[in-house]
Order: sequence, then C-alpha cells, then structure tokens
Amino acid sequence: MGILRRVHLKTDSEIELIKKSSLLVGKTLGEVAKLMKPGVPLYYIDRVAEDFIRDNHGIPSCKGYCPGRGYVPYPATLCLSVNDVIVHGIPNGYVLKEGDIVTADCVASVGGWHGDFAYTFAIGEVSEEKRLLMERTKASLYEALKFAVVGKRIGDVSHAVESYLKPYRYGIIRELCGHGIGRSMHEAPDVPNYGPAGQGEMIRPGMVFCIEPMIAAGTHKIKEDNDGWTIRTADGKPAAHYEHQVAINSKGQTEVISTYQYIEEALGMNN
Repeated sequence: MGILRRVHLKTDSEIELIKKSSLLVGKTLGEVAKLMKPGVPLYYIDRVAEDFIRDNHGIPSCKGYCPGRGYVPYPATLCLSVNDVIVHGIPNGYVLKEGDIVTADCVASVGGWHGDFAYTFAIGEVSEEKRLLMERTKASLYEALKFAVVGKRIGDVSHAVESYLKPYRYGIIRELCGHGIGRSMHEAPDVPNYGPAGQGEMIRPGMVFCIEPMIAAGTHKIKEDNDGWTIRTADGKPAAHYEHQVAINSKGQTEVISTYQYIEEALGMNN
C-alpha cells in the first residue's frame, strides 16, 4: 500500500512569497535564454544561472539536493537536458551544437519558498521532428492549464495532456510527473501526464503545483545513466519538456505564477 501524502494548502500571503521565487526563476531563465547558442558549454550556462540567482538573494534549490539515502546529491544549479535526455541532465563540458534541443529546468528559493519551471530551447535550426515535438509538447501544457481550476481533478489535467498528444503517437513519460510545491521542492499531489479524467485530488483553493509534460518523439520507455540522475529515452529519440507553476488563491482563482516573458524577450519572440 502506498503512503498517502497530504496536500499542503497555502494562504494568499504564502502564495505571494512563492511568486517571488517563481519570478526569480523566470528572470534566471531569461538570462539562460541568451546563452542558448552553438558553441556554448553547458557548465558555463549553469554558472551564469547560479550567479544570477545568488546575486538576486535566492538559493539554487537543486544544488546539493538529495531525495534520500542512496542518492548522490545533485551537483548543479540547473538541469540541462540535451536531445534524448528527458530530465536531470547534469551540466558538463558538452558544447551546444546547431540542431540540438535543450531543456533548462530551474528551481530557486527565496525565503524558503520554491519556484520551479522549465523550457525547451532550439539551438539554431532544428529538424522538423524536433520542432514539432517542442511545439506540440508546449501546446499540451497550455491545454492542461485550462483544467487547473477549482472543481476539476488532477486527473483532468493529466488527461488533457494525454488526449492532446494522442494523435501524434508520442511517448508520454510515465515514471516522471508534475508535483505540488511550496516549502518543499516536491509535495503532494503528483501530477501525471496521462490517465483518465475525473480521478485524483480535487483542485481547491490553496493548492500550488507544477504541470510539466515530458514527451518523447518515440517510446515512452526510459533509461538512467550511471550518474544516478540523467534520464534518457530508451530509443535515443529526442524529448521535450515544458513546465508551468500554478496557484489557486482563496477566492478560487487560478493564476499561472511562472512566466516565459523573460525567455521570449531574450529570444526576440515579442518583437
């Protein structure tokens, strides 16, 4: 029998504190976006992100994070996942190349509250397969956000991702999912990217959680590198990952408290 985890509901004032952390993540990813070019090594991108977070009175939540006994603490600020890496790619000496796609997943805390979201970047011109995967994965996130409202269930959010992507026959990663967030990086409820509608936790005021489709161009099966963190697609095909953080206030209103604004400005998408 699994252990039941209680959802920690937040007050409006606590949500405001979480929003500060989420804003810092957004600005950090804006700085990261400026570096997403051929010739840039991953470790440099990570260093810039860490410096930016610390210079803005935040703490990089991932650095040193250890989920339990038997794990190696995560050694970096960002998860930078290139091509067939789905999540938890450790920034190293790999130099970005034309045609790569790379997901930057960033978690930062201000005052003990965590902000967390992710974005997949194209490095120069990418293949049609990768472009469509990114486009459709991002679209599935926005489809899921429509169901992140009071009165719906987490399963409705999950089903929205799956039903949107079903026609494309992509691999929806099953071992990884979205999650609640607050004083801890990962809280209840889990937010899968597949499953039947009408199931799971009822969405209600005070909930703060992350929705994050992690989608592969081929199989949904995964494999893990020997570093204990890097998760790849089993068939070596590319994967995309987008994430937003939502909060339900005391009036039952849903707010997307993460923002891609700074990323889009850096990429010239608002021009």
